[in-house]
Amino acid sequence: MTDQNDPRQLPGADPHTGNRKVDPVTGYSTTGHDWGGISELNTAFPKLVIWALVLTFLYSVIAWILLPAWPLGRDYTRGLLGLDQGVEAVEGFRELTAERQGWLDRFATGDFATLQSDAALMGRAMPAAARLFDDNCAACHGTTGQGGPGFPVLADGSWLWSGTPEEVALTIRHGINANDDSRIAEMPAFDWMERADREALADYVAALPEGRGDTDIPAAALFAENCAACHGEGGAGGLEVGAPSLTDASVIYGQDRDTILRTLAAGRIGVMPAWSGRLSEAEINLLALYVTSLSAGNAETVQ
Repeated sequence: MTDQNDPRQLPGADPHTGNRKVDPVTGYSTTGHDWGGISELNTAFPKLVIWALVLTFLYSVIAWILLPAWPLGRDYTRGLLGLDQGVEAVEGFRELTAERQGWLDRFATGDFATLQSDAALMGRAMPAAARLFDDNCAACHGTTGQGGPGFPVLADGSWLWSGTPEEVALTIRHGINANDDSRIAEMPAFDWMERADREALADYVAALPEGRGDTDIPAAALFAENCAACHGEGGAGGLEVGAPSLTDASVIYGQDRDTILRTLAAGRIGVMPAWSGRLSEAEINLLALYVTSLSAGNAETVQ
């Protein structure tokens, strides 16, 4: 009697392989594994794969010998070729710097009118200037110069200390409230003023960007007596002392009533670092030209 569960007794079983039978189509013997009538063939390992493994192993051995490979604590084996990616990176940086220095040195003169008139030079320099801005300015002023709470907008037409490249370069070079050479600007606290007067003044200032400042109300007189000396008549801004415009929608600390009340009560003193010790004179001038270009579409409103 034939045991149907014994593969050695199945039709086609090879007596020389015991429990394995030969597949009549391929001629390969089976492994004896069967899944619902599907038998696994005992095929030879592909020679292509074997050669691939051999070649991979040989390549790894050659790479270990020729290239940097094995860590040695704080160091590593250099390999017979002596390659060092750190050295290659430094050399590549030096090559880029040398190539850039040819045109960058022209910005050290500070002759902004001549520089701006050279379209080919500006076209080559502005991508580098954008990277300078991203690396040094965007963290505070935003990637497009849109500003943020406590940081002026650079992409509109309202400036502190004027928006000419010369003045912007001076601000970048020495900063604001950063050292003895910096521009100095401070909004004093008006905590001595009666609370009711501060609230009236806050309402008046909050209405200025919307053009709703009524000059015939008592708050307007308060503004003229206490604020106009710095912020200008009607709040247009004071370039000589770095007082921001209060009629612009882009106000450094905000123009809502509650923010203005906090400003009046405690004052404001912002700080911009000086970049003269971090950037070269040519880089500062290049950055100044880039910053002024951010507001090119609003040039007609630059104060």
